[in-house]
Amino acid sequence: MSWFILFLAGLLEVAWAVGLKYTAGFTKPVPTVLTVGAMAASVGLLGLALRQLPLGTAYAVWTGIGTVGTVIFGIMVLNEPASAARVGCIALIVLGIAGLKLLATH
Repeated sequence: MSWFILFLAGLLEVAWAVGLKYTAGFTKPVPTVLTVGAMAASVGLLGLALRQLPLGTAYAVWTGIGTVGTVIFGIMVLNEPASAARVGCIALIVLGIAGLKLLATH
């Protein structure tokens, strides 16, 4: 269950990272409230997952999910570049996340 909670926390990290783009420097009230809410929920779920998971592994997986999800959003929605090198680097992050999960002691 802790891994599922961590995965949800990572998805919420994607949500707040993307939300930052739409807050216009925290000047737009609705995107700001949604972004701050996603931040709080993401960190809260990370804290719950840390009850069972090792800190270093959980934090790396959380930030990795956020990084990969945010880059994918940027490519698919914001038309950011999807060069072979960029996609390769994302693949390395995914491999690192998978490796940390497979090697976790919990």
